[in-house]
Amino acid sequence: MATSASHRGARAPLFAGLVYVQLAAGMILFGSATPVSKLVTDAMPVFIGATLRVAIGALVLAPLLLVYRGEIAKLGRRDWLLTALIAVFGMFGFTVFMLAGMSLVSGVTGAVVMSTTPAVTAGVAILLLGEQANWRKLTAIALAVGGVLLLYVGGGTEGGSGGGGGGGPLVDLLRDLGGGALLGGLLVFAAVCCEVTYTLLGQRVSRDANPLVVAFLAAALAIPLFLPLAAWEWPRFDAAAVATGGWLAALWYGAGTLALGTWCWYSGIAKTEGTVAAAFMGLMPASALVLSYLLLGERFQWIHLAGFGIVFAGVLLMSWEHARMARKR
Repeated sequence: MATSASHRGARAPLFAGLVYVQLAAGMILFGSATPVSKLVTDAMPVFIGATLRVAIGALVLAPLLLVYRGEIAKLGRRDWLLTALIAVFGMFGFTVFMLAGMSLVSGVTGAVVMSTTPAVTAGVAILLLGEQANWRKLTAIALAVGGVLLLYVGGGTEGGSGGGGGGGPLVDLLRDLGGGALLGGLLVFAAVCCEVTYTLLGQRVSRDANPLVVAFLAAALAIPLFLPLAAWEWPRFDAAAVATGGWLAALWYGAGTLALGTWCWYSGIAKTEGTVAAAFMGLMPASALVLSYLLLGERFQWIHLAGFGIVFAGVLLMSWEHARMARKR
């Protein structure tokens, strides 16, 4: 028995380490979506890139149904309705706004705007869901607004709307209308709002359903929403002109940021406490910022660091708040 206990004690740190790797990988993969979405929209039309994302994501998640196949039959009418709403907002709305917005802004600007997601989630929960406000939530919201304003007022968004030759007719229309960094930032913020909707709806449906099953079903349900728009873009799309890097970005956008990121994060959460998971939330915005420099080759500006630092302070506050709430539960 002493030997058995010894083996369990030896395995425990290794098990915890694997969980931490899953949580960290999930947040880093989610963060990579911001710069990768810019690579996708620079290479191909928005709706074609978006269709590839949800189709590839659903395809990679599909094998999980062999493990959780019995859970789909248990879904009630309310669960299906919430999943359909997640498909509309979390898959369709998020992907379209993200791709269109990132065609007009730099990766760094997109990373800073996306970093406001925890604060926006808190704000919506306070205003619409009746959650109690406290100084941590309110300060995080103020920091999110302040960081983004500093980036725009301080000129940290300059040079961010160039883009490549992709984007398709939707992006051409936005540019013809004079779309620049401000419009791009607003579109990315609309993607943030869709992500917040996904999060809040997901919290409700995940009480009765496995989050990985919900992610697969939402991605699959979003495909028919994209197909007519992708078909509209297809005649003007020259697939042969897309470089290998563009196809790899589209593959990663679906397989990595959607499917693998979801699997890593929710697999890690299932094996640990909420207080531990909350500590990893700051990796997502940090990943988006660093990868914007590495993958997109964007020029560093101190105003970037200042704006991101202010927003990131709010992210850390919200991580603290999530950990505190998890301890209370």
